[in-house]
Amino acid sequence: MNETPTAFPWTHGDLTCTGMTLRDYFAAKAMQGLIARESSGAFNFEACPNDPWRVAQWAYDVADEMLKARKSHDI
Repeated sequence: MNETPTAFPWTHGDLTCTGMTLRDYFAAKAMQGLIARESSGAFNFEACPNDPWRVAQWAYDVADEMLKARKSHDI
């Protein structure tokens, strides 16, 4: 199994797009969820480092764990 498969690849005639990596997709979804929780008041950035790099790093850490879980379940 590919460790980091692509998400949303497509081909149309002679055009091919590999799409983003599944890791990037998972990280984007994790970050989106974190930001949505903060804006609703359910998550407090003050209680967590609010440095954008750290938020992005956290999102990729979550994505890496999601890929590990995916692999362990042989999905």
